[in-house]
Amino acid sequence: MDAPLAPEFPPGLEWLNTTEPLRMAQLRGRVCALAFVNAGSAWSTQRLNDLAHLHARHGERLNVVAVHVPKFDHERDARRAGRRLRRQKFDFPLAHDADWAAWQQFGIEAWPTVVLIDGEGRIRERVVGDGPVRPLDARVAELIGELVPRSRSARPIELRRGGHPGLPLRFPVGIAVSGSYLYLVDSNHHRVLECDQGGRVVRQFGSGGPGFIDGPMELAAFNRPHGIAIERDLLYVADSGNHAVRRVHLRTGDVDTVLGAGRPGTPEAGQVADPRAITLDQPRGLALAAGRLFVASAGDNRIWDYDLTRHALSLVAGSGKLDVADGTGEAAAFAEPVSVAAVQQMVYVCDAAGSAVRCVNARTRQVQTLVGQGVWTFGRVDGQRVDARLQQPQAIALDPGAPRLWIADSGNDCLRTLRLGGGELSSVELPRPLHGPSGLAVADDVVWIADTEAHAVLRLDARTGALQHVPIGE
Repeated sequence: MDAPLAPEFPPGLEWLNTTEPLRMAQLRGRVCALAFVNAGSAWSTQRLNDLAHLHARHGERLNVVAVHVPKFDHERDARRAGRRLRRQKFDFPLAHDADWAAWQQFGIEAWPTVVLIDGEGRIRERVVGDGPVRPLDARVAELIGELVPRSRSARPIELRRGGHPGLPLRFPVGIAVSGSYLYLVDSNHHRVLECDQGGRVVRQFGSGGPGFIDGPMELAAFNRPHGIAIERDLLYVADSGNHAVRRVHLRTGDVDTVLGAGRPGTPEAGQVADPRAITLDQPRGLALAAGRLFVASAGDNRIWDYDLTRHALSLVAGSGKLDVADGTGEAAAFAEPVSVAAVQQMVYVCDAAGSAVRCVNARTRQVQTLVGQGVWTFGRVDGQRVDARLQQPQAIALDPGAPRLWIADSGNDCLRTLRLGGGELSSVELPRPLHGPSGLAVADDVVWIADTEAHAVLRLDARTGALQHVPIGE
């Protein structure tokens, strides 16, 4: 049976970075990897990174095109989707499918899905999920081997080169406070900053370019770091792009690797003899409690526990399935855990894709959902936990002075609080909306907010409600 021809792109697609709408004829003569993704999905992020690698590897013989399909209401905004996708600086066409027209036209059922189209425009295969890159690379290479040289008469694909001003911050995420110092992850500059609370940069950890290098702070390199956690003179960094947990020795500024081989994978529990032999999958959130480091791994939907004294790794909870399901240990399921907060044996988890806040007893491994109804239920509703709704939250922080949890409700561009012990979810009145907040820290009645999509840091006085911009490095 002959392979079917790929249908034309629907006219409703909004092309985010091309000078004109793309046509299928422009892809002929090369193999094309057409990826249907969601900008907020950890699995989609990994698959897009894989395709960027293959695009560089195969050069002119491979076209890559990505189509963003929204899940949440706020993702229907093409400008917002474009900002999220541009965090990765992909050098191939990006489209926004607000009404799921291309998704339906190509018969897609899940993201990420890569549709492989040969040089004659025929659909040859569909690769679903974020599996290993090698089989995908091998299949692309096979299709490239079938290419027949042809003259290219179709109009070439021209990308718009968006000029970004030299901002001092690019997509700040994780925040931590220690004494008079503020620590901040400047994710798209691949660095961690040590600042005073007025915003003056004291030290920079990481060279500012992507890489996976241990050593002195000016030579070390991170790759899209995310969450951080601090204890005394040690700063732990979820180095998400390197699938690793790194550590900054604040006395010297030296950086080393706690866990992570630099490639995605699900680790095996047990003693850790060689930290660089452990595979993690997009660690995003970190929390410290009683000599243990809790790691929220968005790529495999699990919560891990690393004993810093015994150098032993264990699974706290999570089956690996993307879901909001309570239970004990592996019987429970998370939906892209991106942030964690811990006190004694209790670990609180922010589930981005589940629009949920969960808690785990690290001793019994019992998981309970505090707010959230499932991966397709979201919104903005205050009130009792059973009725309350969030939309793709990105960060949580425990209040040291009150039994409440602060929540960066990124999809709703707002700040929420959850009263612990059976209390209500409430919205915090702010003088202006936030812009995709993805980092929080609370100390001395002050909430520090990474206003990620505004490339800014804000300071909220929890007593008065005053909100101030913190001029980091300005």
